[in-house]
Amino acid sequence: MKRINNFLLFAMLLLAFISCNDKKTEVSDLDKLRNSNNTKSYPATQMDSAQVINLITKQKVQELLDLSTLYLSGNRNTEIDTVIYSQMQSYFHKPDSLTFKRLFKELDSLKVKSVKVNNLEVYKDFYKKDTLDFAKFTVEYFDNKNKSLGNFEKNAQYILVSTPNTNKEFKFFFLDFYSKPLVKKDSTSVAVTK
Repeated sequence: MKRINNFLLFAMLLLAFISCNDKKTEVSDLDKLRNSNNTKSYPATQMDSAQVINLITKQKVQELLDLSTLYLSGNRNTEIDTVIYSQMQSYFHKPDSLTFKRLFKELDSLKVKSVKVNNLEVYKDFYKKDTLDFAKFTVEYFDNKNKSLGNFEKNAQYILVSTPNTNKEFKFFFLDFYSKPLVKKDSTSVAVTK
């Protein structure tokens, strides 16, 4: 009887030891952001071009917002903050000093710690003779206790730039982030009545 009790005790200790050491190695969000860049990273399965553009746009919006919250959570004056900021600038075609002003102001005022992008839809708008590419999406902001701060409708204008020496590869850039949709003026003039 004592042998059976010792065997059961040994078996339970062995199972407890094995279950404690069976930890999954999941990549942290910080490592995902650290290793993300403005290169293609969409599945190799066949998709039509609209699906690919939609997928890439959602991924780029989410990555930029994640980097923004990470940047704002730091001191904004360390080396890592400088690296994060330059990485954020690489998502834009021609970044300038006003590129992140609207985004940072909103995230700072709400004390946002994380963001989730939902319901992204890409569309084209026509202005004079130009075709402009936009993404309309909903962002949900969360505070440091992971409590939702609300859902907000946002827009971003983007451009696909063809890669030199290839016909099928494009590089994705934002032109304007958190942009306001174009307001088209009515083509009819106002008549004066007496």
